[in-house]
Amino acid sequence: MSAKTPAPVTLTGTHVRLEPLAPSHAADLFEAVGGDEEVFRWLSSEAPRTEAETADLIAHYLDSPGCVPLAVIELAGGRAVGVTCLFDANPAQEWVEIGGTFYGRRVWRTAVNSEAKRLLLDHAFGELGMGRVMWKTDHLNERSQAAIRRLGAQYEGTFRRARRRKDGSWRDSVYFSMLADEWPAARERLVARG
Repeated sequence: MSAKTPAPVTLTGTHVRLEPLAPSHAADLFEAVGGDEEVFRWLSSEAPRTEAETADLIAHYLDSPGCVPLAVIELAGGRAVGVTCLFDANPAQEWVEIGGTFYGRRVWRTAVNSEAKRLLLDHAFGELGMGRVMWKTDHLNERSQAAIRRLGAQYEGTFRRARRRKDGSWRDSVYFSMLADEWPAARERLVARG
């Protein structure tokens, strides 16, 4: 199967549905993350303080070249609780990055992130035919690194002084990846964990 450029898609699991991010998600996302600096601590954008700022954040995601943003909808309540994205897909080289992820604190360390990533990985390795999926995160963001490792991704290295943070300091970026032939065993572990 040759790799294809990602298009907005809806993916449904047991706990969450991923659907194309839209302005209509602003109210839910503001309720989930509005004003929470800790949620946005390691992201390049500021925590939205109003629903209008949340709409601006959504517009930023939608206008970002190479970004396919998806709202993460918690099925139990039917409301958006976060965002995750596919970035910079390279169909010829069969790789794509997962990133730009944030969730309301209420769903941290629940099945939401694991299932959202499982759905994205199934999509990337299955429908899109990718051979490699990547993640990168701030070297100080230990919570994100732990979550990526729990998915079964492998540490690849650290790019020093890779990007300026919003406060002007420099971050090192920690890189992880998973290959298509590693996904079946990682998927099995994720499904077993629920």
